Amino acid sequence: KDASADLGTTRSILDSLAPGISDDLHPRDLSEGQKLSLALSIQLAAQPPVVLFDEPTRGLDYDGKKALANSFKELAINGHAVMVVTHDVEFSALCADRVMFMAAGKIVADGPAVDILAASPAYAPQVAKITAGIQDASHWLTVPAVQTSLGEVMS
Repeated sequence: KDASADLGTTRSILDSLAPGISDDLHPRDLSEGQKLSLALSIQLAAQPPVVLFDEPTRGLDYDGKKALANSFKELAINGHAVMVVTHDVEFSALCADRVMFMAAGKIVADGPAVDILAASPAYAPQVAKITAGIQDASHWLTVPAVQTSLGEVMS
């Protein structure tokens, strides 16, 4: 209510991140992943102008990560600044426009996600590793990107 969110907004976000959580459960009885999903849902419902998250995918399954990535993309499209600290390169490939790699407290790579993620043999998403040499890897970081490209070839 304080963030002027419509009634049910937090619940809707929670259901997309971690479906099946009963209204009868107290937050202390939730699993760690469910607690994280609840905290993310509360924060995202407020649609803050700047969103900073540290390892938000911890405890989320693939569908939860995909829903979270979509939430982050929607916030960015609507003019919100979204910054995520993560080791999850697959998640970064789903939603990041820009990526920074850090080592020993220093930025060692910074640029468009498609360039930085594809250029790193150690940290490239699985799709980029599998398709390296087949196609310009900068366009194939995720399964949907491969599907889109194959659809263009097939039509």
